[in-house]
Amino acid sequence: MKVLIFNGSAHINGCTARALTELENTLHDNGVDTELINIANRDIRGCIACNHCREHGQCVFNDIVNETAPKFAEADGIVVGTPVYYAHANGQAIAFLDRLFYSTMTTVDKTMKVGAAVISSRRAGSTSAMDEINKYFTISSMPVVSSTYWNEVHGFKAADVDNDLEGLQTMRNLGRNMAFLIKAIRSQREANGGVPEQERRYFTSFFDD
Repeated sequence: MKVLIFNGSAHINGCTARALTELENTLHDNGVDTELINIANRDIRGCIACNHCREHGQCVFNDIVNETAPKFAEADGIVVGTPVYYAHANGQAIAFLDRLFYSTMTTVDKTMKVGAAVISSRRAGSTSAMDEINKYFTISSMPVVSSTYWNEVHGFKAADVDNDLEGLQTMRNLGRNMAFLIKAIRSQREANGGVPEQERRYFTSFFDD
């Protein structure tokens, strides 16, 4: 079992990383391997809606998105960590997710891969950033992992997060819940020979007469 963890903070050892470390250690304690990938320190541009990926099976920009796609295919789940900027996620993290999810729409079956957002903020804006990340999961048949509070920590620097005892507790509970859900899904997948059928027959658009 493996989870990809994306750090969407340019401060590699900052508040977001501190939260992700707490989560990562708990996943390891519960038998789940992890791979941490820093994305906010990479040169990532946004999707240009060229649909190159539909024809060629990968994004036209050959960067970390294409490097990550095969790992996404093999993973049981992903975690996206981000700081809060003006009540939203890091722009590079969003550019990365836009292209990763869109370019793998026909090449990676995301059904029943689990997803979790981890948010760090100094004070506010965390829940709106969390909603932003969770939308990638909920359009992709990916169960969203929750905890005993919203998946967030608070602080201005990593040492502040060490004092956010409830935030770190939330990360540990998130890790336990994620490991449990991955194991439960894997058990059902093995028992039933796969994941639930996903209908794809209809694509509704509305046009004026």
